Amino acid sequence: MTALSPRLNAPVSDAELQRRWAAVRTAMEAAGVDVLLAQANNDFMGGYVKWLSDLPATNGYFQSVVFPADSGMILIGQGGFGHDVAVSPQGDGMWRGVARVMTCPTYCTAGYSAAYEAGLTASALAPYARGTIGMVGLSTLPYALITALKEALPDARFVDVSDMIDRIKAIKSDEEIGYLRQTAQMQDEAMQAAFAAFAPGKRDRDISAAAEAVCLAHGSEQGLYMCASYPAGKGSFFANRHFQNRVIERGDEIAVLIESAGAGGYYCELGRSAVMGKASAAQQEHLGFVREARQFMLDRLKPGADCASIWQGYNGFMDANGRPPEDRLHCHSMGLDMVERPLVRFDEPMLLAANMVISCHPTYDSPNGLHWLCDNYLITPIGCERLHAFPEHITEL
Repeated sequence: MTALSPRLNAPVSDAELQRRWAAVRTAMEAAGVDVLLAQANNDFMGGYVKWLSDLPATNGYFQSVVFPADSGMILIGQGGFGHDVAVSPQGDGMWRGVARVMTCPTYCTAGYSAAYEAGLTASALAPYARGTIGMVGLSTLPYALITALKEALPDARFVDVSDMIDRIKAIKSDEEIGYLRQTAQMQDEAMQAAFAAFAPGKRDRDISAAAEAVCLAHGSEQGLYMCASYPAGKGSFFANRHFQNRVIERGDEIAVLIESAGAGGYYCELGRSAVMGKASAAQQEHLGFVREARQFMLDRLKPGADCASIWQGYNGFMDANGRPPEDRLHCHSMGLDMVERPLVRFDEPMLLAANMVISCHPTYDSPNGLHWLCDNYLITPIGCERLHAFPEHITEL
């Protein structure tokens, strides 16, 4: 292949892409699927596009991947009318495994322009007009697009293959695990910077900005930096920048959650609290219980484990100890999506497996405030390995 462009930020290896494509094509053959269609418009939860092409979707602009079982990919995205370029089989330094690039100026804020995108996609799928088209990620494929494609290709068979792809994508290669380790290390440094910036007179957004600056210096491609300060023992949430205008006062505490992707686009998340002065005895007692709750989860995050059973057992544990049951999502896989399957929850059919990277963040409120820890773990054949190294306590400043 042509040498990769130096403009690319931490691209995965050709061997890694070949591994993914081979696994997908084997699964397609077994399922009788001729071509896949995936789309994303962001790089928080746009991992299907990134995983197939190693190129992210960003900024609300659509990016589609047409992935045939027997030829190179077709990428369709934001750009000028009439752009339709064939790519050399050797690539051009940016597009790997891509045979054709097509663009049009379609915007979700201009509904009528969806017809342009649909027209290009129908053209790309025309060779499979009587075949089976696998839709990857129904929640990310616009209704307008799928409706138009079914009208344009009435003899094609459209099937949902999300689960098929999820089961391949969820198990990380050694190369992917290496990227996730780098992200976790980056977040450890970012959390240190956030707490170092925590001081009276600053606003919450100054704390999140300190964390983001560290991540950007490491080549981070995207991130969500959530925090909230409050009088000691009064905390009950953390939030995005729209809610980060509060001025920090002496004696406050703060909760910080860093959900960022490192160079290459792989997500981890790290959450901690800090207090000016000493954490109260009640806060320390609750933190001790959070560690117990987390260990309850870690003891059960094993290859072959059933997610629904773990969820039910965890809520039984919380109830038996007089704590509120979990009704959100406190344990899930991460990778090229901030949240990806499997979700360790009542509705998840996928079993856990070795080489999944799982975020575990038991969290609850009490009259003494917010109690939590958030870290990423690698599931191994013999147990869970914590990827973060940040101390597992309330930081006292």
